[in-house]
Amino acid sequence: MLRRLQFIVIAAVLLVAAFSTGLPFLFYLVYLAILVVGGSYVVTRLGLSDLEAGYAVRQLHGHVGERLKITYTLRNTSRIPKPWLEVHNPTSLPGGLPGRAINLGPRGERSWLIRAPLARRGHFRIEPLQIQTGDPFGFFEASASVGQGVSVVVYPRVEPIPQWRIPAASLEGSHSAPERTLQTTPLATTVRPWAPGDSMNRIHWKSTARFGEIQVKEFDLETTADAWIVLDLQREVQTGRGDESTVEAAIRAAASIADKAISENRSVGMTVNAHRLAMLPADRGARQHLKIMQLLAAVDGDSTTPLDEVLVATVSRLRRGMTAIVITPSLASSWVRPLSTFRSRGIGCVAITVDADAYDRHAREQDARASGRPPLEPDGAIREQRAKRVRALRHALAEYELRTYVVVPERPLGEILVR
Repeated sequence: MLRRLQFIVIAAVLLVAAFSTGLPFLFYLVYLAILVVGGSYVVTRLGLSDLEAGYAVRQLHGHVGERLKITYTLRNTSRIPKPWLEVHNPTSLPGGLPGRAINLGPRGERSWLIRAPLARRGHFRIEPLQIQTGDPFGFFEASASVGQGVSVVVYPRVEPIPQWRIPAASLEGSHSAPERTLQTTPLATTVRPWAPGDSMNRIHWKSTARFGEIQVKEFDLETTADAWIVLDLQREVQTGRGDESTVEAAIRAAASIADKAISENRSVGMTVNAHRLAMLPADRGARQHLKIMQLLAAVDGDSTTPLDEVLVATVSRLRRGMTAIVITPSLASSWVRPLSTFRSRGIGCVAITVDADAYDRHAREQDARASGRPPLEPDGAIREQRAKRVRALRHALAEYELRTYVVVPERPLGEILVR
């Protein structure tokens, strides 16, 4: 805008001087300026005419650490070359998407592929494709928006835990659940008349022959294979920064355990103590896997509800034979007693604690490494208070004989759970 204003002032002064003095040289400059400005305007107006453009996102979701593949295509359908085109996608993805400046000859076409790394989980937006052009002197600009914006969901990173098995609750007897599952399980309980949408592999042929009409099997969930994950995201107990924080470590652990359980055809339910208490009923299959990943992609460590209240609210959703897996960085021992009462209901219990002190120390070391200064140490009274809370929590977990795993930074989850 400033350059254009300067050009207008210079042109006005030159025009006044030419008509005032009548010098041929000044008139030559006026004609040259008119030719340059007019040519620049025409080049700019023709820069986006007869141009076809588009982009395609290979997939609208992925996990942290993967790459998002986007294909761009520009085609010039006219005989007039496009000497300068700037193409880019505005986006809320961390790091953005790389743009490109290209030129197209007559009837020319260009295509390219970019692989954008997915560095952070969450819901992001890719805006419509923006194409800009102009003249060599920068007098005029033209832009166009192509396509529609799309939403991209980045799921948390799933770490492999091949050698870990979810412990089953010890049951001396069980009863059938009142609800039937849509999934096929080893527990076929009843038969019912066929209804539209029932698969052919559910037909029970003996009952069909007996009743004279098609009968299909109904299945019950395998109670000893169920798992319920309780993820604690209370704001007051979180520490660390970025990918190496207690929030991200707890979410990665929950995603990895859910992925492992569903891949073993187990039924998984989840309670997430986020901004609002979210509960997913237990189910299995790809649809449940998608629900869990979408939930974990959207939550953050901003809850105000303590973990013990969350466990009390969750106990009514659990049934005999389930295994409750609690993931928390909390050092308070008040949540251990509600968890221990689950065993009297025939529910197995596993506690996965995220070492908040280790993540806090890791964040201080990273800051010290970046600034070149020695790491700041907390006050001695604060360290002593933390040590007391850690000892109290370990004593409470050992007193109730709860199986416990401790997650620390820069250590694979599969190695931690095996130990």
